[in-house]
Amino acid sequence: MTSKRADQRAPTLEQVAEQAGVSRSTVSRVINGVATVDPELRQVVQQAIEATGYVPNLAARSLVTRRTDSVALVVSEADDRDTADPFLNRIFTDPFLGRITAGALEVLRPEGIHLVIMPAEWTAQNHVVRYLRQGHVDGVLLISSHTADPLPRQLCDLNIPAVLSARPGQPLPMSYVDVEQQVGAKLAAEHLLGIGRHRLGTVSGPLDMPSAQDRLNGFRAALAVHGYPYVPSAVGDFTRGSGENATRELLAAHPDIDGLFVANDLMAEGALQALRDLGRRVPEDVAVVGFDDSVAALQCRPQLTTVHQPLEEMAAEMARLLLARISQPEARARSVIFHPRLIRRGSA
Repeated sequence: MTSKRADQRAPTLEQVAEQAGVSRSTVSRVINGVATVDPELRQVVQQAIEATGYVPNLAARSLVTRRTDSVALVVSEADDRDTADPFLNRIFTDPFLGRITAGALEVLRPEGIHLVIMPAEWTAQNHVVRYLRQGHVDGVLLISSHTADPLPRQLCDLNIPAVLSARPGQPLPMSYVDVEQQVGAKLAAEHLLGIGRHRLGTVSGPLDMPSAQDRLNGFRAALAVHGYPYVPSAVGDFTRGSGENATRELLAAHPDIDGLFVANDLMAEGALQALRDLGRRVPEDVAVVGFDDSVAALQCRPQLTTVHQPLEEMAAEMARLLLARISQPEARARSVIFHPRLIRRGSA
């Protein structure tokens, strides 16, 4: 009598090899992702794996390949500046992270690679670095914006494969993906001028971030070309509340502003609230343009005219660059820059 345990024994590597008509070593090479395996042979083995129901032993495989089949999405941020809006609340409610995650998964999931999301406030970065150094992941997709952030340099020094979500604040031999920030700001400036607005102001992001600097400089440079030597500005921190406060500050000092460029959509949503509270109609009294083209732009009333950056495509490219870096650690770092475009809606 055959035991139930024997009947349910898991398929073996040998059974896969017999099904495919190849050697056990060939099956092992396919499972371990060896690049030199003939594509047609690889397909035959994969069909045999599906037919037999074989499940690779990932622990044993990782000993051979030294791979974990997982990467970390690390969100690095300065310590909380506003205790009313703590770091974890910000990153998990900001539409930016959701779009980055979705874009990365489009590339990673078909490769069987897991994504681990890791918040990393600067005071807690030692714990994150320790985790990464211990080899729990194969590489890092790093969201880091502040020039003073020490994490990008640490990852370079430790030779941990990593790709940045934007141009680094300091020159580093690390791949990154970005959008033409100044071009996007120029699109906003030219649109506001094109609809007849001539008393323009802007709410920038934190000026220790290259993206915020580029958007502010691009807006000012575009207006200078058209004869506007001075652009009033106030500084926010890319949150909804900071956009509202900065807009109130800006209009208190310059009540005649009739066009406003806000450096991201969340701050623009706050700006619209401030304008409503101050009795200013949008777009009749003040036209507003944001940046990102996130879900926040569609939630605004009126819906927000904004500069679109293709975050999902950018994140997918980050994932491709990281996989290439993991496969070829000695390959040179690369930058990939995407083009923005203006999306016109009801606010301007």
